[in-house]
Amino acid sequence: MDFNSRPLSPHLQVYKPQLTSVLSIGHRFAGTLLSLGALWLAYWFVSAAVAPGAFDFAQSVMGAWYGQVILCLWTFLLFYHLCNGIRHLVWDTGRWFSLKAIYLSGYGVVAIAFALTAIVWIFALAL
Repeated sequence: MDFNSRPLSPHLQVYKPQLTSVLSIGHRFAGTLLSLGALWLAYWFVSAAVAPGAFDFAQSVMGAWYGQVILCLWTFLLFYHLCNGIRHLVWDTGRWFSLKAIYLSGYGVVAIAFALTAIVWIFALAL
């Protein structure tokens, strides 16, 4: 039997993305990027302890438009990961498993993450 001619298991070629799969992949992706963002934030703190020149460079990167965009995206990922984690904790109790509740909570996670990100950045930019 030639294993190279066998069809692959139905994967991304067959199934169209659904909200549940997109949010699940997004949750894992967000966790990975949050880890990288935590390293970036740690670099900023360490640079403050090392030398004024190192902190000035780190601060210039954080304060630049691209640094602010990265921080804003990181903030969104933080709230998305938090809200989706709470959603999974509710699922662990055996609740919200109807199709309507799954989709409603999925859209709610994204909406609440956007709202919390907007609130944080409105306050941060107002300072």
